Amino acid sequence: MAVGNLQTLDGIARRKLLFAAFLVVLMIVIGAVGFQLFEGFSWLDSLYTSAQTVTTVGYGDLTPITKAGRVFAIILMLTGAGTVLYALSVLAQAVVQSEMVEAFSQRRRVKEMEKLEGHYIVCGAGRVGRRIIRNLQDQGLPHVIIESSESKLSEVDSPLSFLSIGDATSEEKLIEAGVKRARGLASCLPDDAANVYVVLTARGLNPDLHIVARAVEEQAEATLVRAGASRVVAPTIIGSQSMARALLKPAVADFMDSIVAETMDLVFEEIAIGPASSFSGKLLIDTPLLDDASVILVAIRSKNGELEFQPKKDRIIHEGDLLIVIGKAESVQRLMHK
Repeated sequence: MAVGNLQTLDGIARRKLLFAAFLVVLMIVIGAVGFQLFEGFSWLDSLYTSAQTVTTVGYGDLTPITKAGRVFAIILMLTGAGTVLYALSVLAQAVVQSEMVEAFSQRRRVKEMEKLEGHYIVCGAGRVGRRIIRNLQDQGLPHVIIESSESKLSEVDSPLSFLSIGDATSEEKLIEAGVKRARGLASCLPDDAANVYVVLTARGLNPDLHIVARAVEEQAEATLVRAGASRVVAPTIIGSQSMARALLKPAVADFMDSIVAETMDLVFEEIAIGPASSFSGKLLIDTPLLDDASVILVAIRSKNGELEFQPKKDRIIHEGDLLIVIGKAESVQRLMHK
């Protein structure tokens, strides 16, 4: 029985398993003591003979000779065989129960995932994946994690996390995770070929999905973009750039690290301009963006993807624009709800 299935057993089943195992061990110990007393066997030979008798193996190399030893062996055979059969029945019951619980949990997990919409999918729960998951959890965003390793999934504990054990490159797994209804997907597997396959499959299933892919090797970036990734991130390149910045421009590095680590009350955020936004159709100068000193408008990304830094005051804000701002968290949140 798999370790994951053992973990699905309830307290009663676990206690019954432990009790059955205890009874078998107890019978072997009692038998060893009896053979040592009645037959004068050494402790090792007594334990060996007792285990043979209880489990009804009976190699025949050591047999009781005395009348008392034979009577004791008969009693031990009858009680031992019954104990072993009981233990096997408890084990079989536990296996069936664990499989049923696992199957029920899987069905319930699939049904819950079927209700998700506008969620995020994280493929891989390694070091990179866990950091993404932590960010999603901190922001209260529902997400599905696809990971082949049960041990890695066991480290994730959040009511917002839907766990899916399996191969993230599988089309079936991506569909099960709701890729057609998802808002975004992060493919952070430790293998570039696997990430390319995930991106290709996810893009084919959802042409509008925002896909961020991890590039283990620098040369994989172009391939991932061609496969359909909206954005490719190479942790080694970002890490080396961060180290160079820390070496050459320590003050800038400290500022950037403070924002990333959120040790300062400053956040980078993007404000999506929807049809109901109070900013839609207005000149930039007519919005609160230029009046609030605690928020700085860094850039505007238009619907066609064009990025405009330090936009002019007479720039009209259109539906579909993304406003990229930096400022105090409270002020930014207030603007996002206008």
